[in-house]
Amino acid sequence: MPPARVDHVGIAVEDVDTAEQTLFALGCERVHRETVADGSFEWATYVLGDASRLELIAPVEGESFLTDYLDANGPGLHHVTLEVVDIDAAIEALEDAGERVVGHSVEDGWTEAFVSPQNPTGALFQLMEYHDDYADKGPDEALFVHGERLQNE
Repeated sequence: MPPARVDHVGIAVEDVDTAEQTLFALGCERVHRETVADGSFEWATYVLGDASRLELIAPVEGESFLTDYLDANGPGLHHVTLEVVDIDAAIEALEDAGERVVGHSVEDGWTEAFVSPQNPTGALFQLMEYHDDYADKGPDEALFVHGERLQNE
């Protein structure tokens, strides 16, 4: 497995404005908020201390994976995102270890794939490799853990 680290924990909520009040009470600071291109959901990223990061994801319009998730499970932990330096190598290593990797896609600023939650932990793991243009979304100290992308050792 190539170098990896926890980037953030994603929490599914009905409404970002309502849910972020709890994060603010915990001392978090919002550093980014965006609605996806198709308008189906929005996400906001928060920092706490020098490296802890949380993300709220909420539906915006119509049916989506998120409305289905909230209907079935209610608000709560949705995923754990691991930043990796080489997503293709990470996928290969996980598949070689017998893990099921799904949803490989190239997004605006990163490439992602998911380790199915049908693993012994029951957790959905998002693997994410940042692209160089992700830094255009804001200051590095807010976008990346410890202010910089993970590097090969």
